Amino acid sequence: MRAAVLSEFGAPLVVQEVPDPRAEGGEVLVEVLAASVPPYAGEVFSGERRYPLEPPVIPGTGGVGRVLQAGPDATRLRAGDLVWCDCTVRSRDDALTPDITLQGWSSRGDGGARLARHLHDGAFAERMRVPTENVHPLPARAEDDLARWSSLGIYTIPYGGLLAGGLQAGETLLVSGATGNLGSAAVAVALALGAGRVVAPGRNRAALDLLTGRFGPRVRPVELTGDEDTDRGALSAAAEGPIDMVIDLLPPAAPASVARAAAMTVREYGRVVLMGGVGMLGGADLALPYPWLMRNSVTVRGQWMYPRSANTGMIRLIASGALDLAPEQVRTFPLDAVDEAVAYAAAHAGPFERTVLTPYAG
Repeated sequence: MRAAVLSEFGAPLVVQEVPDPRAEGGEVLVEVLAASVPPYAGEVFSGERRYPLEPPVIPGTGGVGRVLQAGPDATRLRAGDLVWCDCTVRSRDDALTPDITLQGWSSRGDGGARLARHLHDGAFAERMRVPTENVHPLPARAEDDLARWSSLGIYTIPYGGLLAGGLQAGETLLVSGATGNLGSAAVAVALALGAGRVVAPGRNRAALDLLTGRFGPRVRPVELTGDEDTDRGALSAAAEGPIDMVIDLLPPAAPASVARAAAMTVREYGRVVLMGGVGMLGGADLALPYPWLMRNSVTVRGQWMYPRSANTGMIRLIASGALDLAPEQVRTFPLDAVDEAVAYAAAHAGPFERTVLTPYAG
């Protein structure tokens, strides 16, 4: 098959012939039809993000595909089924604290690295093998717009954070990093789940206007100044009431002070979910005050990715129309233009801008 291969960090991806993957027990062989290209992909491939990816590797963070072969442990999947392939792979020998790898992208700890060596390659290829439990059937309507449905992975990440924080209908949510690719997805998912209002901070006025233009008065935009105390006051005022939950999706380059200003707007007994990259490249710690946390009974938790069930929940949310993908700005690229796709994704990292590879040409 043909695949885009990263031979070493800092090198361009090269499309070349590689051996066809072979699905073993507990795996499914899938023909890749559409795979999302994250806006920060170039930072991963250059080594800037220091992801524990081991070249040579076929990268990619999951995608939409068609089942070619399902193993004997699959009782519902059939060859020809249209499916979503989730990249979040968990080890099967520890139900309490499984090791995790993001297939073709990243991993956590020594166990995750071992898992990544077994399921090494991702979706930037004509075919990929995927663990059976990571393959999720899609509704027939997805056939009409495979590229848009490949953004499932972008939406499922903040959905996992909202599930972790227990967002309830009618609550007020603050999305730290709301004008980014993942942050804007969090705004959309929260409103689809019934959030009463969403406070959306950011420095990009045009991106804030895009959010309010799409979702209306339930989104409360706040243009950040960079002064922590001033911004905290503005965020609290925009909510016009208590902020029940904060989810942080800021990128690694963002200062901890911005995340802290957002987190400390949460009400007494409120929840803060950390999902972004603050501190991953060094810099100051988040440093939330102990007395504030304790006396206000605030819950703070980290959340990396999402539970397996979140895939099904997100598919249902989109299929029902509660989350509308129609306004997405989608640009597709063939596999041969993978480096162009990576550059385009970096230059178009705003809200609801999607860059998609279509590896299998038919």
